[in-house]
Amino acid sequence: ERKGRIDALVTLGDIYRRRMKYQDAADAFTAAKKRVTVFEERHWQLLYWNAASHERLKKWPVAEQDFLKALELRPDEPTILNYLGYSWVEQGKNLNRARQMIENAVRQMPQAGYIVDSLGWVQYRLGDIAGAVKNLERAVLLSPGDPTINEHLGDAYWKVGRRLEARFQWERALSLEPEKDQIPAITRKLNDGLPET
Repeated sequence: ERKGRIDALVTLGDIYRRRMKYQDAADAFTAAKKRVTVFEERHWQLLYWNAASHERLKKWPVAEQDFLKALELRPDEPTILNYLGYSWVEQGKNLNRARQMIENAVRQMPQAGYIVDSLGWVQYRLGDIAGAVKNLERAVLLSPGDPTINEHLGDAYWKVGRRLEARFQWERALSLEPEKDQIPAITRKLNDGLPET
């Protein structure tokens, strides 16, 4: 491969990413990044995929840096707006900026359940529980088989006193084979509900 050519490395990284081999993906994407002398708009996806791989590896500083660089290159790209915004929401930081970014993503992709879920989740975190319920119900209609969206809707239902529906959503989330690290939290909610705040 000629110096500066990144196509094969990006393709390799994407294959690893799709197979959930995030360390291998991050290694390939990082090697590709080293070959780029000046980042241009066309490099946004390389940065995005590298950021997503590092986020999955729980290496947030690297992930955030590349998400921000990708966003600089493609300021209105809904996938970047959503992933970075949702990541901030999960960390409880930059919530207002995250909300604006996610709202922009929803305007562009209103039928994407995972993006509508992000909007409902940031509303939940900001205390707009009624708005969260509305958007999370819509997200579940758009993506009924997503365990995270069902869990989020359960949380919102619990907060508005719809306890039976909350437990139903949490049961559903468990039945949809969530990631292993989600199972203890969902099980705890089923047993004890959410703590009163």
